[in-house]
Amino acid sequence: MDMLIGGKHISSDDLEEVKNPYDGEVIDTVPIAHLQTADLAISEANNAKDSICEMSAFKVSNKLFNVVEKLKDHREDFAELLTLEVGKPINESLVELDRSIETLKLAAEEAKRVYGESVPLDAGLNGKGFFAFTQKVPLGVVAAITPFNYPLNLTIHKIAPAIACKNTVIVKPPTEAPLTVMKFCELLNEEFPDGVVNTVTGYGSEVGDYLITSPDVDKISFTGSITTGLMISQKAGMKKVTLELGGNDPMVVLKDADIDKAVKGVINGAFLNAGQVCMGVKRIIIEDEIADEFAEKLVIETEKLVMGNPLSSDTTLGTLISEKAARQVEETVNNAVKEGAKILAGGVRDGAFYEATVIDNVTTDMDLVVRETFGPVAPIIRVNSLEEAISVANDTEYGLQAGVFTESYSSAMKCAQEIEAGTVFINKQSTFRTDNMPFGGFKSSGVGKEGIKYAVEEMTRTKLIGLNLR
Repeated sequence: MDMLIGGKHISSDDLEEVKNPYDGEVIDTVPIAHLQTADLAISEANNAKDSICEMSAFKVSNKLFNVVEKLKDHREDFAELLTLEVGKPINESLVELDRSIETLKLAAEEAKRVYGESVPLDAGLNGKGFFAFTQKVPLGVVAAITPFNYPLNLTIHKIAPAIACKNTVIVKPPTEAPLTVMKFCELLNEEFPDGVVNTVTGYGSEVGDYLITSPDVDKISFTGSITTGLMISQKAGMKKVTLELGGNDPMVVLKDADIDKAVKGVINGAFLNAGQVCMGVKRIIIEDEIADEFAEKLVIETEKLVMGNPLSSDTTLGTLISEKAARQVEETVNNAVKEGAKILAGGVRDGAFYEATVIDNVTTDMDLVVRETFGPVAPIIRVNSLEEAISVANDTEYGLQAGVFTESYSSAMKCAQEIEAGTVFINKQSTFRTDNMPFGGFKSSGVGKEGIKYAVEEMTRTKLIGLNLR
């Protein structure tokens, strides 16, 4: 599949194979872009700024709605391609398509709601006799650097609000899974002028770095690792950035919790997409009084998961993105066992598969829970009190989302107020997200917010226009 730059399909002498992590077969190839190609994409995106700014909000909205209908028409084809390149079960891919369609709808609606406001200058010294109002104006060119785990939905969360408020975009899709993103950008290009949407494939160390440092790119929206996010923030200069850098999300289970509901939360939160979810349940912090019963029930439910061909509708646990990624999870779990943790279920790797794993007796200093383990692992950390649970929940450099299970209103509110995270859910796991909510964390989990309305705010500038009526 070729890159899309300025409405034209661009290839390269250097190609990268995109492989199915389930069987290792080559699905397709994509070009490896170099600096000259990235520079061309930046030029085309800048040349297209006037063409989209001349469009009415009504027209932008309608064209986004047209893409919604096209994505609906190709829902099954996109889901199959997503499963082939990522390895997630087909039923999960169909859910990602449904979420992507809804996210795109939200952007189409928000295109009509890019509001300014009147400003009462007479509230300030010498302001009487002036009338002022603000306008939200586009930044210009937005570069979106997207991850492999939810490549379509997370890309739409970046480029749909950018277009809704009349920016042009350059998409750097994930090297491991670029095809679904590139195919979607083709749909957008059918509706918008050439150059409004551009795709550049290649390596982040070359192409991504060039986009980050270019003075002709006005914003970077990135989802990925802390290491890369810090590099972006250091190199981006004066341009705006939104950085979503993952999480080490806690699920606090207090002794008065509904245990069955909490177990279901772990199944949905720790093993979704083989644990490759930024706001997945990464640490189960549970009061010791109920930990044995909880662990027993969690093992029973975990062993019901079906690992197999991701294209089968019976499969509930797919592969990780690569065998290398599965080996990293295996090593992390094995190291925790050497340090005293105990595997209650799973713990076996087969190629890019890693079994859904429940591991008990985990301590807060183990790498398994100090770092973000990006795999299907449910680590149990036992605590003796509500206060200790909150302390352990906050004992991380991350602060994306958190879940708390309790039947006590006062305990729930104490956790909600004291846990350091961008979102705290009560009686729901951290993995829950609706595509209209503000999404983004505290601490090293990043800066800025996604969620269409909030992303539009991040992708515009505020201009004040004042009239002297004296």
